[in-house]
Formats: sequence, structure tokens, C-alpha cells
Amino acid sequence: MEKRSGVFLVKTNWWYIERMVWLIAGTLVLASSVLAAVHNPNWVFLILFTALCSICVALTGFCIVGNVLYWCGVQPLAPGKKTLQNGKWGRVYFMQTDEWFLERYIYVFVGVNLSIASLLARFYHPGWLYFTGFVGTATITFAFTGFCIMANLLYRLGAEPKMCRFI
Repeated sequence: MEKRSGVFLVKTNWWYIERMVWLIAGTLVLASSVLAAVHNPNWVFLILFTALCSICVALTGFCIVGNVLYWCGVQPLAPGKKTLQNGKWGRVYFMQTDEWFLERYIYVFVGVNLSIASLLARFYHPGWLYFTGFVGTATITFAFTGFCIMANLLYRLGAEPKMCRFI
């Protein structure tokens, strides 16, 4: 990967599946972080479930929430070959997984970091919920503005994006 300069932003001119998934996942992580902090620490297991789903999306392309949105008529920005076959839309949504691109790296990094932080918050110290809350907030910000700290770091390190524009 070669180093780059500039700012990486995802497309925000329409609501596509991947963007809506970021919004839903970020809201779920942020709400679960708050609930785990003020109500019951077992809410971290919802954060862990979200994290494991994120890793699953990166590795397989299959996303539970993405499929519900797909069945509701929302279009994907980066459909996989299993979703779009010979110019026809399939019955199930899969994110593109034929190569490793920046957005797939984000799914892995977010999933691994949230998995570790949620387990640390539950079994070591609840202060780790600040980190999970930050990740949830950053994911919501990413969905609305197209700007993500992790995406920009990976972009500058040379990861190739699929859903982007540059400033």
C-alpha cells in the first residue's frame, strides 16, 4: 500500500444499504454502551453481537441488517457477485468480497476492537464503555457526514476504497 494525502469521504448523496447499516450499527452500539453503563452491564453482549456481525460481513459479505434493508427495496452501493448475477438482482444481499478494500478493513477493525472492548467492559472495567460509545458515535457520524477517522487512516496508508470521493 502506498501512502496518500487528502481526505477520504464516502458518498452521502443517497442512502444505500452499506450507509444505512453503519447508521443502525452505530446507534445500536451507542445505545447499548449507555444502557450497559447506567442500567445493566449485560448490554455489552449486544455490542459483542454487533461486533461479530461486522466481522462476518467483512469475511463473508453477508449482512443480516443489509438483507432486511435489501428486501425493503434499498439498493446497495457495492453489491457482490452473488447479489448481482448476469445483470439481474438476486434474492439475497451480499457485500462485494472479491478483493480486500478499505471498507472491508473497517468492518474487521471495528468488529475486533468492539469485541475486545465489550468483553473488557463486562469482565474487567466499565470504563471501556467510553471506547464503545466513541465507536458508536463515530459510526453514526460516518453515516451522516461520510467522514471516518479509521477510514482516513487506512486511506492514507494506501487501502483502496470502493465507496468514496476525495477532497
